[in-house]
Amino acid sequence: MLSESMKLLQAGDRSIFQMMKSCLGRIAVTSTALLVASCGDKERSAKEGEREKALVITAIPDEKVSDQEANYKSLQEYLATELDIEVKFSISSSYDAAVERFKNGEVHLAWFGGYTGVQARSAVSGARAIAQGDVDPKYKSYMIANKDTGLTRSDEFPSGIKDLVFSFGSKSSTSGRLMPTYFILKETGMMPDKFFTKPVQFQTVGGHDATARAVAGGSVDVGVLSYKKYDSMVAAGDIKAEDAPIIWVTPDYADYNLTAHPELEEIFGKGFIDRLQKVLVDCTDKNVLKAFNRDDLIPASNGEFEGIAEVAKELGMMR
Repeated sequence: MLSESMKLLQAGDRSIFQMMKSCLGRIAVTSTALLVASCGDKERSAKEGEREKALVITAIPDEKVSDQEANYKSLQEYLATELDIEVKFSISSSYDAAVERFKNGEVHLAWFGGYTGVQARSAVSGARAIAQGDVDPKYKSYMIANKDTGLTRSDEFPSGIKDLVFSFGSKSSTSGRLMPTYFILKETGMMPDKFFTKPVQFQTVGGHDATARAVAGGSVDVGVLSYKKYDSMVAAGDIKAEDAPIIWVTPDYADYNLTAHPELEEIFGKGFIDRLQKVLVDCTDKNVLKAFNRDDLIPASNGEFEGIAEVAKELGMMR
């Protein structure tokens, strides 16, 4: 009987073994896939856990991004020491990228302009403006012109620039686009694209320093930018004031700020943002403050930038 059974298996039922072999192969493949997936999940979890333990800082690229990493190193070290945490600086490629990364929780503390700060806080419930430079409650923009235009400084808006090639900075810049747009509208009754007879330009790479260099070099006739960046570039010899003289200064407005993401309270515990604010405004180290091109930091609150939000809405630029 046993012999006959063996013959049946050998002769007619080899498919059973083939089926068993196939099943075992599928089980092995499935097990391997599950193991790989499990390892991947663990690796992702480890990376997420590592990211959550660090305070990640970014800034709008209102200067050459190659300078930012060096300028923010002292700030990283200062916060790491004072708060006893890991601190990282992560470059954002554009103004919009800085806002998006903050919205996504990829970064937790951002040096924003007034406009980008409003955009970020409106998108993230609980986000707080916690610090600003001592000059930021009363900020302003310079309108500058290439020396060959023959234009000189005036208290009156230089309406004669309408036939010249004009450049803003980034489209999301407060001092390089939003507020100058508002003041041009108020002074002329027209939006810039209607006021100027030639197409309005934008500096897409390099921030305010790109605007200053474009005007000084003559690739555009007139431009508008942060007064702090212009003054620092002249002082450092990066441009000559006579090559790109100031022709008009805007009225004051609120601008730059450090905005904190509410997830910081989940990562480091309740009350952490208040601790972070105190450490920032108590800082007297000039190397740390160099990151912001400021002499001092003072407290800030969301309400101080409501005027910026209203301007953005009026111009149809709030999103």
